[in-house]
Amino acid sequence: MMLHGFRSSKQDFTFGSWKVTAAKNHIMKSKDIERLSEELNMPSLPEMLFGDNVLRIQHTDRYGIEFNAIDALKRVNNMEDTVKVACAQEWQDTRSDSEHTKEVLRPFDWTFTTDYRGTLFGDQLHIKVTNTEERIDIEKLKAREHIMFFEEVLLFEDELHDHGVSMISVKIRVMPSSFFLLQRFFLRVDGVLIRINDTRLYYEDGRDYMLREFSTRENTIAELKNIPAAFYTNPNEIAQHLTLKVTECEKLELPVMQLESSVN
Repeated sequence: MMLHGFRSSKQDFTFGSWKVTAAKNHIMKSKDIERLSEELNMPSLPEMLFGDNVLRIQHTDRYGIEFNAIDALKRVNNMEDTVKVACAQEWQDTRSDSEHTKEVLRPFDWTFTTDYRGTLFGDQLHIKVTNTEERIDIEKLKAREHIMFFEEVLLFEDELHDHGVSMISVKIRVMPSSFFLLQRFFLRVDGVLIRINDTRLYYEDGRDYMLREFSTRENTIAELKNIPAAFYTNPNEIAQHLTLKVTECEKLELPVMQLESSVN
């Protein structure tokens, strides 16, 4: 589990026409969580929900993309229990005498798996999303370039009733010629499976688009029996051993006015 300090912070970093904002705040209060739970029609929400945390990339023309916990939760399946654990039936049986059982235990994805890829925003101008064959050049990202700004923001985390962990965080690094963002959803259900949903966002200075890549990697624990168990708790280590199930690449085309305004 990550350690959480109680100091709220908000950092802004401006580079060229862009501003990155990283806001970190307290865990959401229980009354706000109850209200949100009703709003999202989900029986429960993650134990540690940072509803006011955000990582935002905004252009001077007031459009951009941000990553926040509530929009991430909106992408959770609130109608279907997608992962069964060995003790689920047992756990349900112990509560079967409760009159609220059906209501409380209606199926929903208690692992909080989300395929969230960020929230686009804009006043008059909007980013246009199209599919592309172009890929983020990972080799270029490995080049040793000065990092002008780095920040990581946790959106939510849950220990799944001591059956593992479900968490999503987003980090960004800004270099003189580009920025790179990685949002990672990491799920480990002990004895059952490990799943990673990654969203990568890359922008190179002077281009009129960003590249966004979404991927899902997943394996059952049985399939990972030859991998050291110590890796199971380390998303960076285990990611390299998981099977790629889904990959989608998109071009986020920036509004033309940006190019006009930079010429004048």
